[in-house]
Amino acid sequence: MLSIAGSDPSGGAGIHADLKSIGANGGYGMAVVTALTAQNTRGVTDVHVPPVAFLRGQLDTIAADITIDAVKIGMLGTTAVIDEVAGWLRAHPVPVVVLDPVMIATSGDRLLDADAEDALRRMLPLADAVTPNIPELAVIAGEPRAEGWTDALAQAQRVAARDGVVVIVKGGHLTGAEAPDAVVTADGVLTEIAGERIVTTSTHGTGCSLSSALATRYAATGDWAEALRQTKHWLHAAIEAGAALEVGEGHGPVDHFVALRDRAPHVAADEPAGSVGDPGSWGGGVFTAPAWARTRAVREAIDDVWFVRQLADGDLPAEDFAHYLRQDARYLRDYARVLARASALAPTRDAQAFWADAAHGSLVAELDLHTTWLGGEPDVDPSAACRAYLGHLAASADRYETLVAALLPCFWIYIDIGRRFAPRATTGHPYREWLQTYSAPEFAAATRTAIGYVDDAAGAADGETRERMAVAFDGAAAFEYAFFAQRADDTVVRTPPVPVADR
Repeated sequence: MLSIAGSDPSGGAGIHADLKSIGANGGYGMAVVTALTAQNTRGVTDVHVPPVAFLRGQLDTIAADITIDAVKIGMLGTTAVIDEVAGWLRAHPVPVVVLDPVMIATSGDRLLDADAEDALRRMLPLADAVTPNIPELAVIAGEPRAEGWTDALAQAQRVAARDGVVVIVKGGHLTGAEAPDAVVTADGVLTEIAGERIVTTSTHGTGCSLSSALATRYAATGDWAEALRQTKHWLHAAIEAGAALEVGEGHGPVDHFVALRDRAPHVAADEPAGSVGDPGSWGGGVFTAPAWARTRAVREAIDDVWFVRQLADGDLPAEDFAHYLRQDARYLRDYARVLARASALAPTRDAQAFWADAAHGSLVAELDLHTTWLGGEPDVDPSAACRAYLGHLAASADRYETLVAALLPCFWIYIDIGRRFAPRATTGHPYREWLQTYSAPEFAAATRTAIGYVDDAAGAADGETRERMAVAFDGAAAFEYAFFAQRADDTVVRTPPVPVADR
């Protein structure tokens, strides 16, 4: 991933933010500097633009040696720089180009003169996607600033059709509690992605961070809408965590590596009770981010399963819940053995300790189900769904990498269900305690740590092993559906009504 942009010695924006964003989203970052700035969180005090011949030398040297999968373009600054980069792109076509048109400062000041703005408009057809904020979109369109979201979308459609480029519309400059984004394609297809506004001053470099993360996600997924969804998940968490960095006295940076910090149990365990955040944003690595996105249809199907619907509403018949608990107790017994196997195979002492603790926790949970919920009744034979799921785990246990990938959905899907449905379980809800168990900060901390270890395993694995990990993860997600969908008289495992997306 190549960033072509200016510097920010305070680390929050420009190529510094780009490299962090690329790394946090699973890419290998490179950078060619267009301009050197003297700046901090309070503003820019000086800019030095090296000769364009040196800029071209940087670009040509990289292209002569390294295969470039995607380019993110940020601050260019002058007409000469814009024309030089455009000429290089024509001479060295790359698979993906994301252009962040750095034209207007947060203060509203124009950063380019009229000639440079014209040069940047001429560059748009060389990009695959452009990521303007609302004021920049107006300049690109050559129109007055959009007054609202609907006007901005219409303006983006005109630009996309005119220049044959995907326009990413960003709602951050709008007012109100919502902060939506959208993908607008050249043929007019519009995909809106909802988002909530975060009240914070940690917004330095958000445009740079979004565009470079988007380029990285698109290079991995090949889908602009999915790449933007994944980017929003990650960036939302990074913005929320930015204030805790305590960098500078002005508009501080986002925490690009929040996912790494969240993996540490001593950090996650300090989270306020009942506030575990969005589990969908926790997978920031090269394996877990696309894995979670791939299983979206299966997770939506789980939400629609009769058992989950009635459990959340509190009107699930007691006998159906008891059947589920009997099978869950039977599952947890063998699940603990598989977790212990993961501990034995783990490459580090910390990972060994984590999976061993998880195995112990599963045995404790199984005992609790028997004594508290089931009244110590005798064991039951595993159902077809239970046998199939345990068989899948056993088949994945030949290698550490595939085993932990198969184990992860049982953490991740449960915390996702608990986080979303526990708030509905008010006093008197018959299954409140069960839902609260799977929305607890302790379980959130364990899930985050498990996600981290799976990404660690994938990062050290070859392509064939990562493919096997994907099969193990996807299969386990499908068996989670089957486990929730089973009824007391089921004799055949039911597969999800929607397929797991192709990898």
